[in-house]
Amino acid sequence: MINRVLIRIKVVQMLYSYLLTRNEFKIEAAPGSEATRDSRFAYRLYLDLIMFVMELSGQHIGGHRPGILAAISANRFLSNSPLARALGGDEQIRVAISQATGDMPAFDDALTSIFGAITESDTYLTDSRKRDRSLAGDVEFWGWTLTNIIAKNKTFIEAARTLPDFTLEGFQRAFSMLAATIHSYNDNREMLAKASSDLEMSLTKAYDLYNSLLNLAVQLTDYQARRLDANKHKYMPTEADLHPDTRFIDNRLIAVLAASKDLEEYGREHPIDWSDDDTTLRLLLKAILESDTYKAYMAKSEVTWADDCEVWRELFRKVILPSDTLAEALEAKSIFWNDDIEIMGTFVTKTIRRFGASKHDGSDITLLPKFKDEEDELFGMRLFKDTVDHREEYRGLIDRFINPEQWDSDRIPFMDIVVMMAAISELLRFPAIPVAVTLNEYIEIANSYSTPRSGQFVNGVLYSVINYLKGSDMLNKPLPPSRK
Repeated sequence: MINRVLIRIKVVQMLYSYLLTRNEFKIEAAPGSEATRDSRFAYRLYLDLIMFVMELSGQHIGGHRPGILAAISANRFLSNSPLARALGGDEQIRVAISQATGDMPAFDDALTSIFGAITESDTYLTDSRKRDRSLAGDVEFWGWTLTNIIAKNKTFIEAARTLPDFTLEGFQRAFSMLAATIHSYNDNREMLAKASSDLEMSLTKAYDLYNSLLNLAVQLTDYQARRLDANKHKYMPTEADLHPDTRFIDNRLIAVLAASKDLEEYGREHPIDWSDDDTTLRLLLKAILESDTYKAYMAKSEVTWADDCEVWRELFRKVILPSDTLAEALEAKSIFWNDDIEIMGTFVTKTIRRFGASKHDGSDITLLPKFKDEEDELFGMRLFKDTVDHREEYRGLIDRFINPEQWDSDRIPFMDIVVMMAAISELLRFPAIPVAVTLNEYIEIANSYSTPRSGQFVNGVLYSVINYLKGSDMLNKPLPPSRK
């Protein structure tokens, strides 16, 4: 069972990784006062090229040219360019082109000429027939267009030569600068897709761990059974070797788990087997056999179904889950598992306790599902996406309530910012979750994953944000009791 506690942790971890490394378009900076002629012209033409690409997608940027722009707008492939729309929607680009010199009328004839060259090219004919149009494909198309059509178009080159400070070096540099800009956005979108995919994978891996730990109990029992059988066939077996106490390997809970259809079916599609990890099995079994829990179980005059369940619950709690051997094995198997062990280990012990409380042998008891319900299944991705989509808005709320006399904003851990952005998303977009639950959960995440002072800081800022949202009628939830 993947609960919302773990989902929140996973979302915060993925948000931190993604937001720390993401970029919007990597806009070239304007050259300084001492820049060379090449640099000045390159930047000027760079902005012109951005506007030119936007106009080639039907956007009205550089004046009134109803004829050619009407023809471009009627072209469904060019006018629906996801890259050109993204260029037009980027705040940095809008600011940059608003400060441009108004060169676009010089390129009137080139716009007509290049539109014709594009629509007559084999690349255009091939790409415009594709059903699925991805951003990556559109970036590739415009990269090809820049290099093979615009940069080589004689009318465009002649128009560029009429601009002040023209240099051939600056001309070529401008094309390289725009190519780098459009590819930087494609990289960012790929990073977002990867972060979303990693979030789904990490949640799946958490459920893998739940199943894997239950399977571990079966594998440890099988390892002990093979060990006892090997002792019988020693060169000079003892009486104890020949007639071992088989209570541990005859444990009825293990028999139920070994026959579990849920565990078997999940294992077919997910790598949860421990049989190839002889060292881990050997060291964990040794710790089990030396434990007081095992000795007390074996010393009972007889054992019930409840006893068979309770011994494994205690072995997990006291021997297996705290073990350094298990921690090392989990680290080797999955990068996600060491962070998940505390929560998923709890669900393993809860599962065993539920088995033990049944009035029969547990043969018809099923394992916990991956998620409690569909709402929980969608919760993580909705939280992640909303936080990414509204990151600037949420960051603005946070910055509004950071007291500069108490906290140096430049030295606030980025993890604290991410934790609070996710918390604000949950406050605003998930009306069924009480404010107190959200507040407590994210303060705990800050305490666990950031600095010793983070919980106090997150608590103070979020309380101010909550009061502001409530006062602005943006938060329709009861407020928790005031804290100091």
